[in-house]
Amino acid sequence: MHVAIQPIINTPDLDRLLNFYTALFGAVEKYRIPDTEPTFYIGLEVDDFELGLVIARDAETGTTGRVLLSFDVENVDALLERVEAVGGRVLGPPNDMPWGQRVAHIQDPDGNAVNLTQQL
Repeated sequence: MHVAIQPIINTPDLDRLLNFYTALFGAVEKYRIPDTEPTFYIGLEVDDFELGLVIARDAETGTTGRVLLSFDVENVDALLERVEAVGGRVLGPPNDMPWGQRVAHIQDPDGNAVNLTQQL
């Protein structure tokens, strides 16, 4: 059995989150639904990873839910320096964990929890 999991973020502001994920992680917009305005959904690709953004004008921002997006990156410290410039929030300094990762906790512009991890 083949199963593919794709996280999809509900947001009241597609452009704001599109800018954040493209600027910080190099996400590439693959498609929009519909392909004319007003856009309902944007499909992004980060390396081989798929992320969806869907408009939900009544989506509550600023509260974190039970889902955490985690991005394994080459250099946590370098990326951390760019988070606030693209609308995110840094929640604290990075830490080296006993299981061999450097980890930093951030939030995207909607307040969604995001981890930056780097293999040590």
